[in-house]
Amino acid sequence: MPMSRVSLLKGKSPAYLQALSDALHQALVDAYGVPLKDRFQLIQQHEANELVFDRDYLSHQGKPRSDDFVLIQITAGRQRSSATKAAFYRKLIELLAKSPGLRAEDVMVIINTTAVEDWSFSSGLMYDGVARYE
Repeated sequence: MPMSRVSLLKGKSPAYLQALSDALHQALVDAYGVPLKDRFQLIQQHEANELVFDRDYLSHQGKPRSDDFVLIQITAGRQRSSATKAAFYRKLIELLAKSPGLRAEDVMVIINTTAVEDWSFSSGLMYDGVARYE
């Protein structure tokens, strides 16, 4: 039941954004244990002065971030183990490298966890932690 917010600089094509969305969702399904139909994402493209990031801070192997930098914030309804999170990060980078062709240095991920009762998927009903798919 995660909700993902993806922030990047303006100028990417609809096909690029779709590939980014698909890779993120596939990594969540494959490595994070998210059901296939559980897909909620906000993709926001920003002007250069609206997405501020340091090109070198904690950059792997000293490779600076480029204008392709993507910040992914995931809000999840339950905690995952460190091993699951590490597997997700690796899978996400693998899939984003394939399509849309992102470099690992350009991907930053933040995961926040909330209680299941902090979610209402529809009809003003509080989620009780039980998935119901029709």
